[in-house]
Amino acid sequence: MSGRLKSVNGWFAILLAAALLLLAARSAAAADKNSALSPALLDAIVRIETHIPADARTAPYLGTARAGSGVVIDSDGLILTVTRDGKPVLATVVGLDNESGLGLLRATAPLGVKPLRLGRAQGLAERTPALVASGGNVQAATIVSRRSFAGSWEYLLEDAIFTAPAVDEWGGAALIGADGRLIGIGSLLVPDARPGRTPEAGNMFIPVDRLMPVLGDLLTLGRPGAAGHPWLGVNLATVGDALLVTRVSAEGPAAKAGLARGDRVLAVAGRKVRDLADFYRRVWALGSAGVAVPLTIEQDGARRDVKIPSIDRYRYLKLDTSY
Repeated sequence: MSGRLKSVNGWFAILLAAALLLLAARSAAAADKNSALSPALLDAIVRIETHIPADARTAPYLGTARAGSGVVIDSDGLILTVTRDGKPVLATVVGLDNESGLGLLRATAPLGVKPLRLGRAQGLAERTPALVASGGNVQAATIVSRRSFAGSWEYLLEDAIFTAPAVDEWGGAALIGADGRLIGIGSLLVPDARPGRTPEAGNMFIPVDRLMPVLGDLLTLGRPGAAGHPWLGVNLATVGDALLVTRVSAEGPAAKAGLARGDRVLAVAGRKVRDLADFYRRVWALGSAGVAVPLTIEQDGARRDVKIPSIDRYRYLKLDTSY
């Protein structure tokens, strides 16, 4: 029977379904088709349902009811899940790593499942076979690319894992290696998992290796202890030889500095930017959160320089709301 977990903590307002460190529940029938995984191992894959406060920062564009998957990774219910009789189990948020997008939850009642052991994605080569488990399904996949991924929401993952063929239920899905260990958490559906003249659609996974360096801090502090990257509160898209502002976070640093949708970002600290990844690297090279970020923009046809006092993104999020 499909497992189902519910969270009513306000922190979920800052988690994308892809960021949930938990997997969707699976069916025994699906497990039987994949001898590399036993039904006991797949019990660690659970479905997650989250309920977001209407005033959450992300509610206007991500909605207030979200669902995804998760993976139980220790015997104390570190994640979120449902009991085998199908009754939902509440979970609390343990921590969030904004840099990777991974989040940790903990079930408030015993789950009675065997945790999925953590593996390593470091050195994972292209053409390596793997399994993707989510939403009651287990599907064979292949690692088709290892490269950086830049997201519009001030996100850069230098060591992303790309797989094909595409899996529809990718949010929080488990990427499992041949040894039965967890090597990645599903983040996105992408049109170019395998780049080239004829790109192949697939999925992007966050390497599980990104969890271990921050695990202690997430368990004790709820976030990484080190200072975060400077955050501006702006979504961007590459358009021609510049970056187009597609959304500005209300009351965020960029909004306070006067940036608006439709502006073009031309340079950082006087140096022209080529694409999203280049923009993030140049901004982050200026220092930690709190540093002033000088941008050259084009607004309403006029070119001007603006200096934006960055902040730590955790300061912007509404982390204390719970119900």
